[in-house]
Amino acid sequence: MHAYSQRHMISTSDLSLRFGKRVLFDEVNVKFTGGNCYGIIGANGAGKSTFLKILSGEIEGTTGNVNITPGKRLAVLKQDHFAYDAFPVLETVIMGHTELYSIMKEKDALYEKPDFSDEDGIKASELEEQFAEMNGWMAESEAGELLSNLGIDEDLHYAKMADLSGNQKVRILLAQALFGNPDILLLDEPTNDLDIQTISWLENFLADSRDNVVIVVSHDRHFLDAVCTHTADIDFGKIRVFAGGYTFWYESSQLALRQQQQQNKKVEERRKELQAFIE
Repeated sequence: MHAYSQRHMISTSDLSLRFGKRVLFDEVNVKFTGGNCYGIIGANGAGKSTFLKILSGEIEGTTGNVNITPGKRLAVLKQDHFAYDAFPVLETVIMGHTELYSIMKEKDALYEKPDFSDEDGIKASELEEQFAEMNGWMAESEAGELLSNLGIDEDLHYAKMADLSGNQKVRILLAQALFGNPDILLLDEPTNDLDIQTISWLENFLADSRDNVVIVVSHDRHFLDAVCTHTADIDFGKIRVFAGGYTFWYESSQLALRQQQQQNKKVEERRKELQAFIE
């Protein structure tokens, strides 16, 4: 698996982010490889959500780069619940795969032309070929299945986003992020407003997409333990990646802390002994 999955990656090189005098990230070099799910943890204000925004290109770092393996597709769980109000639910989900969606729209526009020329015919057949390569004919049924699994009933699939509740929109935007099996998936608090059953479905879904890179920020420790193979800890502007889920990381860090304290105690005792000896 590794030889294949190593190609599948997103990384940062010398990434820094400063707001005035405040340094949020300081020359971060970190790699996320295929086949792994990374839980981003850190204190409130450490920059967990900001880091995902930098990876997705929504925010630019002050210095350094984000590198994505060429040809790999990145998808993000969108946070703006009103961004798609003008669109039907099913279309909103398919929009998650931007390239497929733009081919779909271009194709539809061509067929709607009243003066469809030979050139249009050639262009249309090229688009049809790309569309088929991307499994476009299955797009609607795949989007529908995701929606149903996330608790959005079929009678809502053609409704306008504007007519849905906030809780339903959360699920639709999650379906949008998961749609089309993205190579790199960025999820910020994906379990907010989900019931236990849906969270359990999401855990299984992520466990099955094992060739991909999943990077998740969540306050739900049980969820992090269920899905994460690695923990990425943001602390003092640096990011350190550890193998294992949240609980494993927490127990290891507590153990390291206790060992350090014992070490300090021994040093202090030794210092006192020497002091007494000198006196």
